[in-house]
Amino acid sequence: MNLGKSNSVDWAAERARMVEHQIRARGIHDARVLAAMAQVPREEFVPEPQRGDSYADEPLSIGCDQTISQPYIVALMAECLGLKGHETVLEVGCGSGYHAAVLGMLAGSVVAVEILPELAALAEANLARTGRASNVRVVVADGSAGYLPSAPYDAISVAAAAPSTPEPLLEQLKDPGRLVIPVGDRFEQDLLLVRKSAGQMSTRTLSGVRFVPLRGGHGWR
Repeated sequence: MNLGKSNSVDWAAERARMVEHQIRARGIHDARVLAAMAQVPREEFVPEPQRGDSYADEPLSIGCDQTISQPYIVALMAECLGLKGHETVLEVGCGSGYHAAVLGMLAGSVVAVEILPELAALAEANLARTGRASNVRVVVADGSAGYLPSAPYDAISVAAAAPSTPEPLLEQLKDPGRLVIPVGDRFEQDLLLVRKSAGQMSTRTLSGVRFVPLRGGHGWR
């Protein structure tokens, strides 16, 4: 589907179809996650030339060799964090700000880290324009090292692929806490859910995925 630049698109209807056919039908049942995905205007986080494909079942380029993730993967990662509404969340790899906007609807506050200043500025503008900036703070930093000034975090979401789970992220995760991260090589990864509880770490594989590489000292150099 490519709807071009038409002003007649019913974006709310597109979001509703996305939730039903791409997300709920694949087993996402958390009512808060489904509501957030139905409310955050994904089209506002997609570059204008690709806006007609905003609700396609695939990742889309946002420039700088980065992507906005497939809607189902955003929902899956959000659901696995088990957010109730009071948590402090670290998001690594903010991109255009879409995933941060979804997390902002589910948590108390979000620190969204982006290593590329131009994307951080884009995310800030998108979040402000859509009214999603009140509890989301965008920070330019090496997200593979977490963000110590606001640590520890109840939950951490990493939207770029690492060769292994960065130790600083595990250290900055509260106990108990949850971390979702794609781990593997540059081309194929496993999406992992890491739980910290009573000082112990447990890991479960959620799905096979393909994310852009995590840049930084604890990612891909």
